[in-house]
Amino acid sequence: MRRGSIVQLIVIGVLAGAVASAVALIPDWLPSSASREAGRIDFVFSIVAAVTIYAVWKFRAKPDDDSDGPPIHGHTGLEIVWTAIPTMLVTAIAIVSAIVLAKDDAAGANPLRVNVYAQQFFWSFDYPGYGNKPSTILRLPVDRSVVLTMHAKDVLHSFWVPEFRQKQDLVPGLSPTLHITPNRAGTYPLICTELCGLGHALMRSRVIVMKPDAFEQWATKTGP
Repeated sequence: MRRGSIVQLIVIGVLAGAVASAVALIPDWLPSSASREAGRIDFVFSIVAAVTIYAVWKFRAKPDDDSDGPPIHGHTGLEIVWTAIPTMLVTAIAIVSAIVLAKDDAAGANPLRVNVYAQQFFWSFDYPGYGNKPSTILRLPVDRSVVLTMHAKDVLHSFWVPEFRQKQDLVPGLSPTLHITPNRAGTYPLICTELCGLGHALMRSRVIVMKPDAFEQWATKTGP
């Protein structure tokens, strides 16, 4: 493979990735973002999707083309190139993903801590900072760091709010945490995305993101 062809392939790949990333991010394809972490997750998703779409478009085989590729065994230069380029792509994506995950896990000062309980087939919550106040709806203050500590009481479950983008599996005997910073007030669906039995499709709740004053008023009120 000529050096000019390699450079051309890299340039085309970068341009295609930029275009595909713009197409993935600019139109309103995804649910509306309601957390600070969502934008970073969408960015990583757009990069991965762009590389995948470009590879499918550029290197697809024609219909009924069952022929073997050109006989290039023993072409040392080409083997180095096709090993080095994917390695660089995967490494770059891994670095960006690690940075995003690290930022998403940074809970910040004075986070609100909430215990999340999953049980066939409903969700429940309590707030340790407010006398373990119980609730069947996850209420959160807007623009405050939140750490959710997950508990599964019976089988595998999975916590997912599409507008937050993040998802966390709940495993009996483990207590994983999930950091979220809601940045848009509103009501959003909470869905279990792990098949957990016959009532799995009904295992839903709501997340209500409230103004801080409204949240404090609710959290300090006696009763649910």
